[in-house]
Amino acid sequence: MFKYITLEKKVGQTPLSCAEAYRTLHPELAGVPMAYAGRLDPMASGKLLVLLGDECKHQANYHGLDKEYEFSVLLGIESDSQDVMGRLSVYKGDGNQLSERLRLGQAPQSGLEESLTSVAQDFIGKIELPYPIFSSKTVQGKPLHTWTMEGRLNEIDIPTKESEIFELEFTKLETIERNDMVKQALEKVNSVPPVTELRKALGNDFRRVDVRKDWDQILNDNSLPNEYQIAHFRCVASSGTYMRTLAQAIAKKLGTTGLAWHIHRTKIGKFSNGSWVKLF
Repeated sequence: MFKYITLEKKVGQTPLSCAEAYRTLHPELAGVPMAYAGRLDPMASGKLLVLLGDECKHQANYHGLDKEYEFSVLLGIESDSQDVMGRLSVYKGDGNQLSERLRLGQAPQSGLEESLTSVAQDFIGKIELPYPIFSSKTVQGKPLHTWTMEGRLNEIDIPTKESEIFELEFTKLETIERNDMVKQALEKVNSVPPVTELRKALGNDFRRVDVRKDWDQILNDNSLPNEYQIAHFRCVASSGTYMRTLAQAIAKKLGTTGLAWHIHRTKIGKFSNGSWVKLF
């Protein structure tokens, strides 16, 4: 039997549901222990490394693997989960000229592309970013997402994670109409099967009743721009780098707000001196 398999997780799947879906198609894996080495959020897709059988006992050997992602940042809207599954807020501007033109959907494409190319370079190297408040990072024995849902974040210091960005490349800029944006966002939100187990629901089925209302409010608010911009990137980073947090940081560096519109993991392995020396 193989020591591990690499699966393609879809948007809406959890790592567990992805692994179990594979098991149902392979009867020879009935009763075989499976453990994934590196999570992917429900809104993220791509490569998921799953250990099999006795190899699960050596999970620590797979910690610290580098990853490559293709991800995009929706500019001008942010959420508390840093992706489309969170409670939303819309950027209102701060007087900065580029920020204001972004808010109004009037930023010139050529100038924005130059800014995005420059901003991407600023993140290459060792960086320290806060953990997402909707993550399983434990603080005082309790996951951050539990502190968040209990409304007690003011009682703790949100920890940060040092990681390294080996490569970060701005690849293209896309313009999307507001109605299409909302339609696509709701498709992503609805792709996750209903969650009824309270400890996994993160606020009653991921708070989706309220999240859907937020997106509908954006759809029906005619004071907002009719078009939004989505910036696409390719990133190679060390283990534990949250693309959601990086997406938000890129938007902030640009002078606006943003959320991770899509995240797709393309490679898992060891990256050294500008090339992959091992891939799974």
